[in-house]
Amino acid sequence: MTDPLVSSFASDEDIAADQSVRPKRLVELIGQHRVREQLDLLLQSALRRGSPPDHILLSGPPGLGKTTLAMIVAAELGAGLRMTSGPAIERAGDLAAVLTSLSHGDVLFIDEIHRIARPAEELLYSAMEDFRVDVVVGKGPGATAIPLDVEPFTLVGATTRSGLLTGPMRDRFGFVGQLDFYDPDELEQIITRSARILDVPITEDGAVEIGRRSRGTPRIANRLLRRVRDYAEVRADGIVDLTAARAALRVYDVDELGLDRLDRAVLAALLRHGGGPVGLSTLAVAVGEQPDTVEEVCEPFLLRTGLMARTPRGRIATASAWQHLGIPAPAGTVGGGNSKDGLSQTPDLFSL
Repeated sequence: MTDPLVSSFASDEDIAADQSVRPKRLVELIGQHRVREQLDLLLQSALRRGSPPDHILLSGPPGLGKTTLAMIVAAELGAGLRMTSGPAIERAGDLAAVLTSLSHGDVLFIDEIHRIARPAEELLYSAMEDFRVDVVVGKGPGATAIPLDVEPFTLVGATTRSGLLTGPMRDRFGFVGQLDFYDPDELEQIITRSARILDVPITEDGAVEIGRRSRGTPRIANRLLRRVRDYAEVRADGIVDLTAARAALRVYDVDELGLDRLDRAVLAALLRHGGGPVGLSTLAVAVGEQPDTVEEVCEPFLLRTGLMARTPRGRIATASAWQHLGIPAPAGTVGGGNSKDGLSQTPDLFSL
């Protein structure tokens, strides 16, 4: 089981801790400037018209603030918020019960909407367009469809894999926002704000160091802040400064680029095979993890930082991976070009 410290997926502890540090209004939101401006126009226009705004789809990797934005939308509209997830809606009747309980102008947030069951998705079409659902009563030739009106509402859907959304579903959203990874400067601001809310003494260089290793993800930044706080309280003077941050992250196996033990194990496995190409299953066996863990947890960040590249024959390590692990790269190795913040561009694979 991989160490979740630098995983962008939420743990139970994250869910509990994030409640206090989540921005409540758009003006408090740090980063995502383009999406924030677009949402502000959408919501202000709806408020002036006195009608619910168009349905909103938020896409992007986990941990970037899709749930937070859904809460902000409801707060800006002064509306009620109902929250559920795609996997929790297994039947059309489950969705119908939620939709018919909404009040006028409410916001319905469905996380991981690409995983909603197909019968429920088809029911959602008419609810989004006509604010009406047809509930089927009975089975076989005697089945009867009973139309039920739904109060006008705004659906906010969140997805980490927008490519899995069907065309009809995607087309019914009036606004689509793509969330991007955060810059280190933005993460520094987020960490400083969270430390102030959590009453954690922190220095500027301590916030910079944590932000630099947070993989562009606020959820990871807040998680690392809590772990460095623990270290500072137990083994230092309680202040999260540069020295405490470096020492704590060394204890938790988070290196200068934000890689953890499993990330480095994947790179080491590639290098043991001469840099690749290596298949996903072979990599998973080499590091003792499931293939989906390697593909969903490790691979996205390694690709984004240019430490790994994907080819039709498998995964390969770039020159940056050899350099990062302190091993001379063989001649002809694909370049990667590490940057200090670990967010360099992935190499051009068309030259392979």
